[in-house]
Amino acid sequence: MPPTLLFLPGDGIGPEIMAQLRRIIEWLGQHRGLTFDMVEDLIGGASIDVHGVPISDGTLAKAQAADAVMLGAVGGPKWDKVAYDNRPEAGLLKIRKELQLFANLRPAMVLDALVDASSLKPELVRGLDIMIVRELTGGVYFGEPRGIEDLGNGQRRGVNTQVYTTAEIQRVARIAFEFARVRGNRVCSVEKANVMESGKLWREDVTALHAVEYADVALSHMYADNCAMQLCRNPKQFDVIVTDNLFGDILSDEASMLTGSLGMLPSASLGPEKPTGKRAALYEPIHGSAPDIAGRGIANPIAAILSFAMALRYTFDQPDEAARIERAIEAVLNQGIRTADIMAEGCRQVSTSGMGDAVLAAL
Repeated sequence: MPPTLLFLPGDGIGPEIMAQLRRIIEWLGQHRGLTFDMVEDLIGGASIDVHGVPISDGTLAKAQAADAVMLGAVGGPKWDKVAYDNRPEAGLLKIRKELQLFANLRPAMVLDALVDASSLKPELVRGLDIMIVRELTGGVYFGEPRGIEDLGNGQRRGVNTQVYTTAEIQRVARIAFEFARVRGNRVCSVEKANVMESGKLWREDVTALHAVEYADVALSHMYADNCAMQLCRNPKQFDVIVTDNLFGDILSDEASMLTGSLGMLPSASLGPEKPTGKRAALYEPIHGSAPDIAGRGIANPIAAILSFAMALRYTFDQPDEAARIERAIEAVLNQGIRTADIMAEGCRQVSTSGMGDAVLAAL
C-alpha cells in the first residue's frame, strides 16, 4: 500500500498552490516510481462554510490515520465575524493539538539567486541556513486561565497564561539537539529567563538535558529580545534556535524575511512517534492565505513544494528525492524565473501554474 497524504488546501491561495504541489507528486509517481494515496478534505473557512466548524471530527480522523498532512493556508476576511473560538485559525490550532504536533521546524535559507531579495545587505545573508525549532502545543497560546472579563465601569481585562512543564520543554529541545547533530552542531535556546518564571524553567531544563544527553552539542542561551536584534545584526551566527510557542511565532517570521519572501519558506510540524515508528507530521508553507491575491494566479507555490520536500526527508525517508526537488527549484531560480513576490529586474515573471511548469521542466 502506498503511503497516505491528506491534502487540506484551506482558504485563499491554498488551493492554488496545492494544485501545483499535486503536479509535482504526480510526476514523482510517473517518473520515479514514488506513489502516494492522496486524500483531500476541508479546513479553515472552507470547512466552516460546509460543516460550520473550522475542522470536522471526520477530517481529524483522516489526519490521524494519514502518514502525513499537507496543509495550504487558512483564514480570510470572509470569516472575520464568526465566533472567536470558531475562526478558521482555530482549526489549525486544533489539528496541531489533536495530533500532538509539539515541534515546528522553520528553516530560513538564502539561495544565491535570491540574495538581493533579502531585507538585509547581501554580505549578512549570503549562505544563511538557520533552523528554528518552535514549541507548538504549549505556552501562552494554550495556557489556562484565559479569556476576557468585565471589570465594570467600562473596564475589561484580557488574560492569557504562559505555562510549560519540564516534559514539554525537554521533548522539543531533544528535536533541536538531534537536528543540530546533523547540521552545525550548535543550539541557541531562546527565552526570557530574566523576567519570566517559565523562561527560567525553560533555561534550567534545556541546560539539564544538554548535560546528560547532548554534551557534544554546543549550547548557548539568549533572551528573546536580543535574539530578535541579532537576527537582523548577524543572523549567520545561528545554526539551530529552539524556543517557545510565542517567541518562536515571532522570531521565525522575522527570520523568514531575511530570505526575501514568505512565499519561499516551508515548515514541518512533528509529533510523537506512532506505533509504526513514524512521527505524526504536518507540512505547510509559512505564508498565510493571502486573500488579496487569491484567484489571480500569481501566488508562489515554491514554499508548498519545499514543504513536501521536507516530508520526503523527515517522514518518508526519501532524502535523495527531496534533494532532487530542491535542486530543481534552485535551477529554476538561477534561470531568472520568478513569481511576483520575488520578481527582480532582468528576470521573467510567471504565474502560479507557470512556476509549476518551470519546476516540472527542471525535474
